[in-house]
Amino acid sequence: QVQLVESGGGLVQAGGSLRLSCAASGSTVSINVIGWYRQAPGKQRELVAAITSGGSTNYADSVKGRFTISRDNAKNTVYLQMNSLKPEDTAVFYCNAKIFAGWGTGDYWGQGTQVTVSS
Repeated sequence: QVQLVESGGGLVQAGGSLRLSCAASGSTVSINVIGWYRQAPGKQRELVAAITSGGSTNYADSVKGRFTISRDNAKNTVYLQMNSLKPEDTAVFYCNAKIFAGWGTGDYWGQGTQVTVSS
């Protein structure tokens, strides 16, 4: 089991920056991929950025060059630095952790944090 707690959301003007944090606890050593998804009103949840246990990263095309995912293994925390924010980035951001094991795939979610970008 993995527990995820997000923080760092808020209201920011277009062009501004925010940094989201996701603190993981539980079976953190088993996490294979951890990342951020977002869901805007009336839209499906989408992948924003993810980082593997080996350090490989993946970004949605819409955020490449603006968002950076990183992690602090000592703190079991993953960060999402968001720069040059746009109104279309407004969404609830969720932290997600995946464990790929012999028994199947563990898929864990945080409670979400609201990011609102005003124009």
